[in-house]
Amino acid sequence: MVLSALLWRGTPFQLLEAIRQRPSVQLYGSPALLAELANVLTRPSPAKRLAMVGRTPRGVLADYVAAIELVEPVEVPRVVPEDPDDDHVIAAGVTAHADLIVSGDDDLLSLATFSLAGC
Repeated sequence: MVLSALLWRGTPFQLLEAIRQRPSVQLYGSPALLAELANVLTRPSPAKRLAMVGRTPRGVLADYVAAIELVEPVEVPRVVPEDPDDDHVIAAGVTAHADLIVSGDDDLLSLATFSLAGC
């Protein structure tokens, strides 16, 4: 979802823009999530899109860092059985005491009502 919000102008982008207009809403990320985004930005499809819009991975990452508060989870609980990388999303949410996690990822969506309060 982050990639879509940063590189395309669809629903994820519109959601990001709406959040930016609400100072009471805070977005969070973590070093692990930044590293994953950096990796994804070098893949063929995002790299092609970056070239089309005249952006660089470094510039997109800088925009993302400017939009989030960085948290550093001490522990990464094993929560998402199908994709251990998604555990970092949960860990960032727990560390940030987030009210909710917004994602288009099927493995995270399958958790449906996972309670961050229990972690």
